[in-house]
Amino acid sequence: MKLPRRKLLHLATGFAALPVLSRLASAQSYPSRPVRIVAAFAAGGGVDITARLIGQWLSDRLGQSFVVENRPGAGGNIGTEGVVNAPPDGYTLLLATLPNAVNATLYERLNFNFIRDTAPVAGIIRVVMVILVHPSVPAKSVPELIAYAKANPGKLRALAVTSPTRAEGFSELPRVGDFVPGYEASQWYGIAAPKNTPVEVVDKLNREINAALSDSKMGAKLAEIGGEPLAGSPSEFGRLIAEETEKWGKVVKFTGLKPE
Repeated sequence: MKLPRRKLLHLATGFAALPVLSRLASAQSYPSRPVRIVAAFAAGGGVDITARLIGQWLSDRLGQSFVVENRPGAGGNIGTEGVVNAPPDGYTLLLATLPNAVNATLYERLNFNFIRDTAPVAGIIRVVMVILVHPSVPAKSVPELIAYAKANPGKLRALAVTSPTRAEGFSELPRVGDFVPGYEASQWYGIAAPKNTPVEVVDKLNREINAALSDSKMGAKLAEIGGEPLAGSPSEFGRLIAEETEKWGKVVKFTGLKPE
């Protein structure tokens, strides 16, 4: 039977729309079962605590359990590889963090490329780091410390924060960047998924995580672990990961740092 050209075009258009409709339906029903958030470090640390806080928020908002699974080892590479190799359906997520950016250069033979093999979902927080010295050290600023260059045990005195801006709770401390132009070093946490996770699922998770960061109660909980909100789009979080990978790659190469 020969079909009219117009009918053929309608059928072709209908078949082309099926994958899109299927993805939209999947995103609307997501999640329909429990989701794993892999924390690639041991329980009790910043990665674990952040994963549990955001996991509880997502559980409450989306009506399914977001279960944290601790898979430590190899500087976070074991848990990360498990996520990279998981089905790209949104049901296995990674609590991504600074070591993921460092490890890209630090480890010469990884079975994955973090930037290539993951889909950035959302940043969660940036954690300020502080330079501390023993009170007996006469240095009272970063330049003086660099000149003094001596480590001391015991109690410590804060000199500066390593973040790009002065940090809440440490407003009296200058930035290291005030003395060393361009200097910035901070811990960060976010969510990543396996490559090819549906965009609709990524966007849904991104919206919910950003909602958490604008919530006062959640903000207070994250502030307790030194976290400053790192809200933004998936592409903005991806740009942060790329920038951090490049930056720390230069540091690793310059210092000749090797994994123990």
